[in-house]
Amino acid sequence: MTGSRYQNSVDFLKRAEATIPLGSQTFSKSRTQYPVGVSPLFIDRAKGSYVWDLDGNRYVDLVNSLAAITLGYNNKYVNRAVSRQLKKGTLFSLPGVLETEVAEQIVELVPSAEMVRFAKNGTDATSAAIRLARAYTGRDHVIFCGYHGWQDWFVGATTKNKGVPSAVSMLTHKFNYNDLESLTNLFSAFPNQIAAVILEPMNSTYPAHGFLEGVRDLTQKNGSILIFDEVVTGFRFDIGGAQKLFNVIPDLTALGKGIANGHPLSAVVGKREIMNEMESIFFSGTFGGELLSLASAKATIELYKKIDVCAELNFIGSTLATGLKQIITDLEMESVLEISGHPTWLFLLWKSAYGQPVENIKAFFLQEMFKSGVLILSTHNVSLSLKEKDIDKVLVAYEATLSKLKHSLLSGTLAMDLRCKPLQNLFSIR
Repeated sequence: MTGSRYQNSVDFLKRAEATIPLGSQTFSKSRTQYPVGVSPLFIDRAKGSYVWDLDGNRYVDLVNSLAAITLGYNNKYVNRAVSRQLKKGTLFSLPGVLETEVAEQIVELVPSAEMVRFAKNGTDATSAAIRLARAYTGRDHVIFCGYHGWQDWFVGATTKNKGVPSAVSMLTHKFNYNDLESLTNLFSAFPNQIAAVILEPMNSTYPAHGFLEGVRDLTQKNGSILIFDEVVTGFRFDIGGAQKLFNVIPDLTALGKGIANGHPLSAVVGKREIMNEMESIFFSGTFGGELLSLASAKATIELYKKIDVCAELNFIGSTLATGLKQIITDLEMESVLEISGHPTWLFLLWKSAYGQPVENIKAFFLQEMFKSGVLILSTHNVSLSLKEKDIDKVLVAYEATLSKLKHSLLSGTLAMDLRCKPLQNLFSIR
């Protein structure tokens, strides 16, 4: 199963798992997502659009730290700003001025932002938004659509709910994207009890005509807070987020990922009257005002404004998507793979085919793409550093991989051609 190409990764996994569950601090970076024996499991360094694993293999990176990297790794402009701040200090006994400066930048750009509070992870921001909504409305129930982190209020309503009290899980209810009726039914089932509706304004599917507007109307009619989870879409779809792109403005917004090009920073932003509840609830952390991440965010946002990063990301993603669609068509692989979503966050939608389950097909795809020097999971999370030669390399890898996949499916040899155990779908996050 193992070979010299990934031997150092496989060996280091044994060491890591002795002290770290799954050998990783992040579920989506662990062996639950990367088949052991045919995957790089640890990264040694990164630059621009490339990463190098422990065995020295180089990859064009389409994962980009789970969409947290938008400018590319080790961006010089951002690194200089962080280096300057490092000499001044990383954390003080009182707030640094960067807290206000970056908050002002966000208020200028994000339509829903009148006030800002910083945190570290997307989960911090979504959970703070839920607490604010409950405090402001005096209600307990929450309706959600999409993925919103690991806190009890959300994950208790998923299949990964072990350890969450049932009393907490019973307060959270799921509705379906582009299905206003499913949302209306929940408002009817819990009249005057819904504190908030939280959703990703878009993930793998564009909003149907009137959908987001309908969600906005329903929350207003029922006295509930509308929260957009823009941890991924913010500073990726548009500098003002998906809310600006689609012109539907929520009451509160959770931001993260690309806001600081890989430095740990998130934010909950929103209407002043709701955000003022921060003085009554308790949402506080020692590192919320950590200055290296804020310096990175300030420089990142400056660069976004200077060169219109979102437009560039859209062009790069569209070029890659067009090339991939053509390969799928030319190889007549539409019954196996479809692509969907925004060009900057494109989803690969695999299907069972030729008697083979999705797990086998996806494992083979990863096996061959990694071998071709492309790091990928289930989405294209493009960065500004992805150049034409990198896109060409990715498309060459796609053509070779999908050709091999088609041959294996037609010949019935896919299971034998796999050099690893297929991954099991332990937790569907969307």
